[in-house]
Amino acid sequence: MFNVPKIQTEVFARLPDSLRVVDHPEVRFGVARDSFLEGPAFDRDGNLYCVDIPYGRVFRVGSDGRFELACRYDGRPNGLAIHRDGRIFIADQLRGILVLDPARGVVETVVERDGYEPFRGPNDLIFDRQGELLFTDQGQSGLDRPYGVLYRLHAGGRLERLLEHIPSPNGLALSPDEHTVYLAVTRANAIWRVPLDGSGNGAVARVGNYIQLSGGTGPDGIAPAHDGGLAVAHIGLATVWLFDRLGEPIARVQSCAGVQPTNVAFDPRDDSMLYITEAASGQILRARVPMHGAALYSHA
Repeated sequence: MFNVPKIQTEVFARLPDSLRVVDHPEVRFGVARDSFLEGPAFDRDGNLYCVDIPYGRVFRVGSDGRFELACRYDGRPNGLAIHRDGRIFIADQLRGILVLDPARGVVETVVERDGYEPFRGPNDLIFDRQGELLFTDQGQSGLDRPYGVLYRLHAGGRLERLLEHIPSPNGLALSPDEHTVYLAVTRANAIWRVPLDGSGNGAVARVGNYIQLSGGTGPDGIAPAHDGGLAVAHIGLATVWLFDRLGEPIARVQSCAGVQPTNVAFDPRDDSMLYITEAASGQILRARVPMHGAALYSHA
């Protein structure tokens, strides 16, 4: 699709057989899944957390690549975002926005509905510099059913709808000045630019199509670079695209495993090392890339 340099990945960690569900596995899109990894996020100690959607599990992966079960609960965790105080916030498809205390392994509900209406299926989330949480509610939305929503959960608990009628909102990232939200719209195979109007109330102004992709299923997770660039996981195409701050493609990171790179995270301790959850193989890949990850709220 883009004629850019190719970067090869390597396997950093593989979900061990002892943690794969082989008895009565969930069938997803006609394929029996022993796992489905998503949502990588680093804590301050250098541990990489990720989720296993169909089996309600959150894993902690050490620097040696060893998986450890951080918690298991009744739900379908999708995205993770870590607060600067160490709490792990979870976008759960069934239960809304949850929070995990990693020391106790206990999950509690933060918000489960918009007023009287339950969420359709939260997908991903990110903190801004003020500690406010932006998250997507995707459900089964698509071009035929554009009912996805982008929310902001204010630090005081107020829930705000920033944008509605989105055909499959997924991963999201913020520009360096936090005046723009970049939003993966999976079923439109695009990254949208969602400008905040600068008036102080965070209203959305004149949403546009920022990057148009083709092939595969579409963009899933996004990781922001410190200079405004983006790393975009293109599920179904075995690729993570790297774009500069103007939205120009600069490199293609190729999966050395399956075709389903779901999400991406830069290592805060080595910010040009990009980690990728690959769901088809149940592995975490990594690659050295020509960009540096943005500092996230978890490490501010």
